[in-house]
Amino acid sequence: MSDPSSTPETLNDLLPITPDIRAERLAELKRLFPDLFTNEGRLNPDELRQLVEPNEVHETERYEFKWYGKAASKREAFTPTTATLVYDEARSVNPDKADGNMIIEGENLETLKLLLNAYREQVKCIYIDPPYNTGKDFIYRDNYAKDRKSYWDESGSAEDGVKLESNPETSGRYHSDWLSMMQARLLVARSLLKDDGLIFVSCDDHEAFHLRKIMNDLFGEENHVETIIWKKSYGGGAKSKYLVNLHEYIICFAKDLSTIPEISLPPDPEALKYYKQQDDKFHIRGPYRHQPLATNSMDDRPNLRYPIIWEGEEILPEKQWQWSKERVDAALENNEIVARKNTDGSWTVDYKQYLRDENGNERRAKLYSLQEGPYTQRGTKELETVLEQGGVFDFPKPLGLLEKILSVTEEGDIVLDFFAGSGVTAHALLNLEIETGKRRHFILAQIPETTSDESKASRLGFAAISAITIERVKRVIEGYGDNPQPMPDAGFKVYKLQKSNFPRCDFKPDPAMDEEANVAALRRYIDEKEAAFFLTLDEQGEQAVFDEVLLKNGFQLHYTRDRREDFTDNTVFEVRDPRRTALVCLAWNESIKDSTIKRLREIADGGEIPFFICLERSLSTTSKWNLRHFLGKHFNAF
Repeated sequence: MSDPSSTPETLNDLLPITPDIRAERLAELKRLFPDLFTNEGRLNPDELRQLVEPNEVHETERYEFKWYGKAASKREAFTPTTATLVYDEARSVNPDKADGNMIIEGENLETLKLLLNAYREQVKCIYIDPPYNTGKDFIYRDNYAKDRKSYWDESGSAEDGVKLESNPETSGRYHSDWLSMMQARLLVARSLLKDDGLIFVSCDDHEAFHLRKIMNDLFGEENHVETIIWKKSYGGGAKSKYLVNLHEYIICFAKDLSTIPEISLPPDPEALKYYKQQDDKFHIRGPYRHQPLATNSMDDRPNLRYPIIWEGEEILPEKQWQWSKERVDAALENNEIVARKNTDGSWTVDYKQYLRDENGNERRAKLYSLQEGPYTQRGTKELETVLEQGGVFDFPKPLGLLEKILSVTEEGDIVLDFFAGSGVTAHALLNLEIETGKRRHFILAQIPETTSDESKASRLGFAAISAITIERVKRVIEGYGDNPQPMPDAGFKVYKLQKSNFPRCDFKPDPAMDEEANVAALRRYIDEKEAAFFLTLDEQGEQAVFDEVLLKNGFQLHYTRDRREDFTDNTVFEVRDPRRTALVCLAWNESIKDSTIKRLREIADGGEIPFFICLERSLSTTSKWNLRHFLGKHFNAF
């Protein structure tokens, strides 16, 4: 039997990185269509072209959406990161009640990549309110490239802050920079969505057209749900030179529209006043209202034009009925159709719309494509009430708008907002929890954009926008204003995006050496640097390393861990999150003992192969071979 650990290692094998999406996509393509690849394993573009255009004469002209930097932004999205998330206990609120709620302070592209392993296809809803590219707002720069200084070390900004650049309309790449920024983030975000997930993106006329085209490319035009027009203001527009602009857009896409049976909101209490009549179904279905069965639709649907027999007379619709004949016949038999003859001899036919369905569930409301209010002015006032100060954040979205949109989610769903701003998404979800008793989980990410020295936010102690995000959600949980309503059972954890805890990530390969020589150099670097590093770890540092190892092995950060007493010579924890379980032994300065490997073998022989995670530096060549031999893919040495 060959040694499973004898396969030549690469630099990436030894670095604690996030998933390589590009490699995954190619591997999946090769699995499905091996004939599209050369004998050397490279994708053959000629074979791919024959697959998609077998009979086409290839021309240079085609319908596509292109801009400067499009390919580079896609490469950036698919490039793994070595960064990590470090828990900030001091700024967390009721962390023992967080239940998966997180606010992450850091650049959002790298943050999204870090979430991939643990939260891929786990997010039910994404709402983001990105910069609108007005020429005055900032544009997110991707500052994690290996040849640039890391953003957290930039000078001239607050501690752990980041300098951001504006994107003036005079820039030769005014649209391109914004498009590249959005494409990279949406590409990774799509991988986090569940198959039946939804994404809502706020924008205005500056980039609405281009944003829709990006989302058509990334999500598929067939998955466009609707573009909501939101009347954001009731202002008069005296300063407007042309038309008075009173609206913005919220573009909604599904990851896979075919998996979403219905998008609906909780029952609308205002609708109760319309349901006034009762029949013998009242005890289950409640009161009902009349709704017209005929429709004025101009569609040519002959199957919807047929006579209904009522009191011996045939009734034909002027255009057509809404329902099929089979459905109408069933409703007639169940006494759910009502007809009355008008004074001119015509007939009005209604169906009974009950408040509740056959199972007693109250009729849910619909989300309309035209939303009038709540207005921006209300959002400003709401934030002022929470922070007890005005002028801290410009144009926060009103709570009512976000509450309505996020009501499409259900209890237990994860909601992601990676342009968190003032934190209104978390505030809306916490309000929904108070109103309905159903808890959703939020993950917010906000770059620590420094506030200007002259701003009111800075004078009040908010050195960065992310500090406003955290403070707002904190006050919502702890209570605020004249009538505080604390939420003692709610909380969140704060994490900061930082460089990896593993010194090996600072290693720079020598371009003059081949892969094998660089791997050998990296191993020497690891032995030298990490031995010294682990000797100095305090309790907080150990927790940070533990978090990084688990996050990059696919564990959500609200995991639980319990020490296993059946391992006597090494400290082994059983770690669980909502999806998976693993045994973890991060022996910083000792080797994995033979008795530990023996116990793992006993568990595996018992029929349930455990997933085992440890540090590679704790393994000898023999113990590593043994673990790979009987655990196979259930083993990862970090």
